[in-house]
Amino acid sequence: MRDYLWVGLGGALGSIGRFWLSGWAASRFGETFPWGTLLVNLSGSFVIGLLATLTAPEGRWWVTPSTRQFIMIGVLGGYTTFSSFSLQTLTLAQEGEWGRAGVYVLASVGLCLAAVWLGHLLGLDLSSPKGP
Repeated sequence: MRDYLWVGLGGALGSIGRFWLSGWAASRFGETFPWGTLLVNLSGSFVIGLLATLTAPEGRWWVTPSTRQFIMIGVLGGYTTFSSFSLQTLTLAQEGEWGRAGVYVLASVGLCLAAVWLGHLLGLDLSSPKGP
């Protein structure tokens, strides 16, 4: 139960960081392009790649499994799930699973775009006034 609380706390901290950085980018660069989201996804992907390598069993930094979960699943998961997606894709590629990595990228991007579009359509349907 303690691990769940730490991951939850990390998620809250990551979400606050995402909210702050996205807001900063929007105020600095405008909102005509999602610079904030791109910046969050890039920085989160960079940090999870760095920490995954440094804190791996053969890495240079020793941290407890709970600390690793707090940072990588909690903080970075709350900050951006794109970082997890990127790390999983890299892991597949490093294991020589190029086909699976490609399918994962295409399926994730394509299916998530389809899902957000379907959710949008459902939202439009639910929000439109219904006649008798």
